[in-house]
Amino acid sequence: MEIGSGTIASCLKEQLKIFQEWFCLADSDGDGRVSGNDAIQFFSMSHLSRAELKQVWAIADSKRQGYLGFNEFVRAMQLISLAQAGYELNSDILKKSADMEKIELPVLEGLDALALKTKKLAVSSQHETNGTSQPPSSPWFASKSGSKIPHTAVTSIIDGLKKLYNEKLKPLEATYLFNDFVSPPLTSSDFDAKPMIMLLGQYSTGKTTFIKHLLRCNYPGAHIGPEPTTDRFVVVMSGPDERSVPGNTIAVQADMPFSGLTSFGGAFLSKFECSQMPHPLLDQITFVDTPGVLSGEKQRTQRSYDFTGVISWFAAKCDLILLLFDPHKLDISDEFKRVIGSLRGQDDKIRVVLNKADQVDTQQLMRVYGALMWSLGKVLNTPEVSRVYIGSFNDKPVNEASVGPIGRDLFIKEQDDLLADLIDIPKKACDRRINEFVKRAREAKIHAYIISHLKKEMPAMIGKAKAQQRLIDNLEDEFGKVQREYHLPAGDFPSVEHFKEVLNGYSIDKFEKLKPKMIQAVDDMLGYDIPQLLKNFKNPYE
Repeated sequence: MEIGSGTIASCLKEQLKIFQEWFCLADSDGDGRVSGNDAIQFFSMSHLSRAELKQVWAIADSKRQGYLGFNEFVRAMQLISLAQAGYELNSDILKKSADMEKIELPVLEGLDALALKTKKLAVSSQHETNGTSQPPSSPWFASKSGSKIPHTAVTSIIDGLKKLYNEKLKPLEATYLFNDFVSPPLTSSDFDAKPMIMLLGQYSTGKTTFIKHLLRCNYPGAHIGPEPTTDRFVVVMSGPDERSVPGNTIAVQADMPFSGLTSFGGAFLSKFECSQMPHPLLDQITFVDTPGVLSGEKQRTQRSYDFTGVISWFAAKCDLILLLFDPHKLDISDEFKRVIGSLRGQDDKIRVVLNKADQVDTQQLMRVYGALMWSLGKVLNTPEVSRVYIGSFNDKPVNEASVGPIGRDLFIKEQDDLLADLIDIPKKACDRRINEFVKRAREAKIHAYIISHLKKEMPAMIGKAKAQQRLIDNLEDEFGKVQREYHLPAGDFPSVEHFKEVLNGYSIDKFEKLKPKMIQAVDDMLGYDIPQLLKNFKNPYE
């Protein structure tokens, strides 16, 4: 499975050196990113039409980050060269170009003059620095707290979301205890994390084998067998060398998006590890391998940590959730039902995979498929039919003796569809971040309304304990009052049972009253700031 075009790997060393020099020229502020304005000035030297340059940017910035890193810049240069040679640009042109090394350097008129001008400016700046006058202090170092990000620091959509979170959403979350009831506060690493795919299923449905099949190699800590061999959560991600990092270590690393897992305690962290290895696929995607969901007598053995809570935490962070079944394990146990229930609100991320489908013949496969859809219909409370991918996702050839040539062709098409779904994940990562951010903002608003409403219902002096118990017992009715008062959608409210459980540990009388200015700040963020951010970092040629 390949994600991306491998642009840099296909370039000659001489070309890479030249592209590096050009990248430094195009990057006017030296932040390692070519912005839309930078691109308009630099790409204009190619004398391509605006429509062609619009296509160049759209293909190069396929992840819609709003800027070009070095890899994307090289891709843009190759696209410009192909356009100058008369090729029609499309998203597959670099993949179809068999001999990438023979793509000539693009012709950029005025490049030498730009290089000379940049050199003079650099020399002039150096003289000023060595002089007696000192430049004004940078806003980055204005205060130790660094609570506000300077406007000039926003050079991408993700940077903009970080700024909006810290300035507008985080204060609302802190005031109304959103982080205790719903989700821990976001860190910088949460915004910068690579897209994640989580695999769920009963033991021996092929979760670890599926990851191994995509990577085409083993990864540190991978165990495969007929019984529950993966007894821990394993995050498979990119790293400089092959190693396994214990859960307690990975949870306290600031550059990793797993600090929120510390809330599940040491019992969970001892069953959590990170498997790192250098791999081109892992440069784009992180996988989460989970313990097999228990069934039968095994599920009566209580785990030492909140299994469904951990699944719910990962589900909120992941971009895709794969539910794996095999033809001999279609029953949905009580624990599996609770796990699927914990995915509430993440329906758009769920994909179902019927794995090891070549173990039965075509007639049996039809019956298995029907039985799987019937089982899923009882636990997935959605009117839409779930997309089910059928195949045998391992390194062995398809068992044609069982499925025949028609089944083999079906498996190939299904595998291609699933891989296409996975390949799109990095391209949609930025859109997913925006989607999750907006969803979180709406959840935080509703949470603030609920907390302030409960505070308002408390008496001023006498009978506070009885009033709190009455509110907790009738919490569903209180949710209804909040919904009607503020005209909120019922489907966006949290689980009543979970809210009750957390609420029992707090004194409602100490909650904050509603602060309209905070709510208005979040409304302004959703209605103006985010649309403006997307507008600022859209394709500069639109």
